[in-house]
Amino acid sequence: MIDYRLLQALAAVIEQQGFEKAAQQLCLTQSAVSRRIKQLEALLGQPVLLRTSPPVATAAGQRLLNHLQQVRQMEAALGLTDDPEHLVVRLATNADSLATWLPQALVLPDHPGVQFDLVVEDQSVGLKRMKQGDVMACVCDAAQPVNGGAVLYLGALRYRAVASVDFVERHQLTQNLPAKIAALPCMVFSQHDQLQHQYLADIAGATPQRVHLCPSSEGFVRAVLVGLGFGLLPELQSQHLLDSGQLIDLSPGYFLDTPLYWHYWQSESPLLQLLRQRVEQTAKQYLVQPAVL
Repeated sequence: MIDYRLLQALAAVIEQQGFEKAAQQLCLTQSAVSRRIKQLEALLGQPVLLRTSPPVATAAGQRLLNHLQQVRQMEAALGLTDDPEHLVVRLATNADSLATWLPQALVLPDHPGVQFDLVVEDQSVGLKRMKQGDVMACVCDAAQPVNGGAVLYLGALRYRAVASVDFVERHQLTQNLPAKIAALPCMVFSQHDQLQHQYLADIAGATPQRVHLCPSSEGFVRAVLVGLGFGLLPELQSQHLLDSGQLIDLSPGYFLDTPLYWHYWQSESPLLQLLRQRVEQTAKQYLVQPAVL
C-alpha cells in the first residue's frame, strides 16, 4: 500500500520545479520532502526523480504521478477533495486544435483555479495517452472509447492543400500540377502525419518524395508561407492567408476533413463535466459539423 503523502511530495517537486518550493507548498522542511522522495524510491527499488534543475520524473515516477492524478480525479468526482477548484487537468490534444479552436474552450471564468497540463500528440496517436492512464481527457481522431472511458464526437477539422505564391511560381504549378507535385518538397508535422500522403494519393496517385519534418503548428505555417514546401493546413488557420493572397489553394474544391473526438473517463468530476460541455460548445462554433438531413 503506497503512502499517498509520498506521492504528494513527488507531485509537489515536479509541479513546483524544485524541493524548496515543494516544501513551501506542503508546509514541510526541504529535508522532510527529500526524505519522502527517498522513502518512495526505497519502496519501489528505483529512482522516481532525476535530480536535475528542474527535477524530472523518471518513467517510474511518471507512472506514479499518473496514478495520483487518477486518484485525485476520482476523489473530485466523489466530492472527497478539499479543493476541487485547483485540479490539474492533464489533457492530450493534437497541435492543430491547440493552435486554433481549443484554447477558447479551456477558458473557465468561474473556475480560475483550474490548471491545464497539455500534452501534444498527433491526432492519430493521442488515444494511447488515455489507454496508459496518462491523461484525464483527449482530443484525437479515434472513435472507439478506451475501457472505462466514453467518447463524444466534436466535428471535423478541415484541411486544404496550400503553398506560397513564390512556391507556385517557382515550380510553375499553375500548369499540370498532378504531374509535378509529388516531386516537390512538402511539409509534414511528424512521422504520424499522413495528410500530405493522402492528398498526393488523391490528386496524383503518388507518395511524397521530398519531406521536411516540422513538429510545430506555428512553424509549419511559417515554413509554407516562406516557400520551404507545400502542406495541408487547417482552414481555420489558413483562410485569412488565402483571402489576403499570401497563400494559394493548390487544388480548389479539394479538402480533407479529420474527425475529432473528446475522450473522457466515465468517472469524471462535475468540473470535468463542465469542461466537456465547454469543449463541445466551442467545437460546434469552429469545427465542420455533419449536415442535418
